[in-house]
Amino acid sequence: MILKLSVFLILSVFSNAAPVAEEYNLSFNVFLNDDDMGSSTDAELGEYFEGDMVLSSAQLRSIQNADIERNGLRNNSKRWPNRTVVYHIVEDDFGEKEVKMIEEAMADIANKSCLTFRSRKNNEHAVIIQGSENGCYSNVGLNIDEHESGEEEEETRQVLNLAKGCFKHGTVVHEMLHTLGFYHMQSTYDRDDFVEIVWENIISGVEHNFAKYTVDTVTDFGVQYDYDSVMHYPETAFTKNGNKTIIPLKENVKIGQRKGLSERDILKLNKMYCEDDESISFMV
Repeated sequence: MILKLSVFLILSVFSNAAPVAEEYNLSFNVFLNDDDMGSSTDAELGEYFEGDMVLSSAQLRSIQNADIERNGLRNNSKRWPNRTVVYHIVEDDFGEKEVKMIEEAMADIANKSCLTFRSRKNNEHAVIIQGSENGCYSNVGLNIDEHESGEEEEETRQVLNLAKGCFKHGTVVHEMLHTLGFYHMQSTYDRDDFVEIVWENIISGVEHNFAKYTVDTVTDFGVQYDYDSVMHYPETAFTKNGNKTIIPLKENVKIGQRKGLSERDILKLNKMYCEDDESISFMV
């Protein structure tokens, strides 16, 4: 089940402010002016939670129950078991070059961690990598819901969608990190120590995409804030006028790169999945 969250829900999760019981149409144009990011970042800023994250009811409960670790999930049940991501590529949706880019992104993550990716066998749970034309988006972490009875029931599909405009290496990696359980970098509780949010430049009605998790909701992996993270919004995310919506407080840094994993992305990925694996070194 895909949830298109209202501002009422999101504000009630992230702050103590009075909830606003309104729903907004999140169809809009996004301005980009950073050559390092390209048009693929535009496609990430869609109608889902923070633009490109599809949340099931279980994943929303994870946020409400403080199951996020800086920008990675704490709840082990949302991590892929046996450090293995099972996938199925809907090859009819993609050309040969696009399939190769998907496989290269998986190989990049696998080569820098203890994780493995393997193709689905029979009807086992898998992330369905599809090419619908409505943007770049993914579920966050393993998408198997747990009901109040304690019984697990698999939801119909776990998806990672890559439209034509998503095919830049870092964008594919970005969505795969969502699949692995990572949220966006700039949503961390201490982000105001590192970036300024320029609220007056944000499209009216989508301000909730810049909400930050409270200190009770997030912790970190002992890894500093990462301007260079492939999970960071670009400077003009959700801008209404082409001007910056996020300004780094540190001089001479860029945010929103979609070239690939940063050193700290690699470090956090390994801390999340591989810390008890003696064969993995955290030196990057």
